[in-house]
Amino acid sequence: MGPACGGGAWQQRADVVVIGTGVAGLAAALAAHRAGRRVVVLSKAGETATFYAQGGIAVVVPETDDSIEAHVADTLAAGGGLCDPDAVTSIVSAGYAAVAELVDDGARFDEAAPGRWAMTREGGHTRRRIIHAGGDATGAEVQRALDHAAATLDVRREHVALEILHDGGAVTGVLVSNADGHGVIHAPSVILATGGLGHLFAATTNPDGSTGDGVALALWAGLPVSDLEFIQFHPTMLYDGHAGGRRPLITEALRGEGAFLVDARGDSITAGVHPMGDLAPRDVVAAAIDARLAATGDRCAFLDARSIPGFATRFPTVTAACLAAGIDPTRQPIPVVPGAHYSCGGVATDVYGRTPLAGLFAAGEVARTGMHGANRLASNSLLEGLVVGSRAGRVAAQHAHDQGSVRARMTTPRVRPVLARGDLQAAMSRHASVVRDGAGLRALAEALGSASDRTPVRRADFEDAALTVTAAAVAAAALERTETRGCHHRSDFPDTDSARAVSTMLGLDQAGRPVVSQPAEVCC
Repeated sequence: MGPACGGGAWQQRADVVVIGTGVAGLAAALAAHRAGRRVVVLSKAGETATFYAQGGIAVVVPETDDSIEAHVADTLAAGGGLCDPDAVTSIVSAGYAAVAELVDDGARFDEAAPGRWAMTREGGHTRRRIIHAGGDATGAEVQRALDHAAATLDVRREHVALEILHDGGAVTGVLVSNADGHGVIHAPSVILATGGLGHLFAATTNPDGSTGDGVALALWAGLPVSDLEFIQFHPTMLYDGHAGGRRPLITEALRGEGAFLVDARGDSITAGVHPMGDLAPRDVVAAAIDARLAATGDRCAFLDARSIPGFATRFPTVTAACLAAGIDPTRQPIPVVPGAHYSCGGVATDVYGRTPLAGLFAAGEVARTGMHGANRLASNSLLEGLVVGSRAGRVAAQHAHDQGSVRARMTTPRVRPVLARGDLQAAMSRHASVVRDGAGLRALAEALGSASDRTPVRRADFEDAALTVTAAAVAAAALERTETRGCHHRSDFPDTDSARAVSTMLGLDQAGRPVVSQPAEVCC
């Protein structure tokens, strides 16, 4: 484990520490390792959100009718005026090379003909540019290929990162908890790739580990986070009567292949709502479903996919999930509801994952690069994770080389405010779901303000502390944005305000409370 130090804590050294083992984390770890650095990868759980991704990777494939300009335009249109066009162009332009590197690492995608990838279309896309694997098991294939490529890396399972350590100007290491207690890994470069925050809510498509860890770690380190009010609710999460936890996703690709949404009476949900109908961006479709359910009192909507030929072969993951819930998707419409799915905001970074703290990087869902704006375009997440993850790994490796050896202060876990998870999830689901209002958000902030102090050492305690500070940040950002934009819907401010077409920034004050500030140049 490494030499003991004061208080029985352990300590070790690395050049680069990567927190997370999804697409962004392993892409970053492999890039840093291939640059010759000593890399340690921390994983608190076995499941990643990457594994559960169904739809695919949005990428412009050469010699098709697609173009970088068209993909950028679709992304900007979905983003509600808050995407950074330069960031979008940078990431989209690098997409094909990143996917080619993944193929070199062993990933295999479905083919329409030998040597030609099959491509589908999803909501908000004007072209067929979504490549997929195993029909609707793209994430599982991406995870398999990256796990195989990373098999020789130093991956530490059941290790929880409790705090980013720094000297005020640069990273010096990570405080970690494992079966041997807490200890420190001294390192000049740390990459946050912790995924999302779906478990702020009672029901989500995310795995158990998606508890806002990276946002919390960044806030506790004094860093800005941005656009946290924009939480994407996937329009079609399987409704099977279960109250909470991770629920199966029903991929948007079904609508790309002709499935359509209806209510319990068989009436279209999206007709007249948006020119793209059932292929409208996710925020539009989720809000339409939520409005219809509120108006009718129905418990769910229905996705009719019975017209799709070869359904079980094309969508085996969805088929298995439906059959497990007693639903035959080839014979009956699939019951669905919107579910917490993806955080469009996060730790403020540039397109190389750099944050304002030297040596700290973030990539994947935990980061806000400017790619997604107010609403992520479908299947841009794996794309961003691959591109920015690899970039962050290379830049972190160079920073570690330039910085040389560092020594972190030895410390112990800090006291953090913690609200019981069930109470937090109930309050978030009630007041910060698909549609919010000021009164509800103020009630949410009040509930979060009742959190009691606890010293998080075990994984569950740390996650509850991370959820609490992240929920407070989401509530503060949502209260500040007095308009409806992208996937942030305020019933008391139903219109979009052109004067609010700016990203929110917030950090913690001296008392640990989220404080919203005007956007600023975040780094680099």
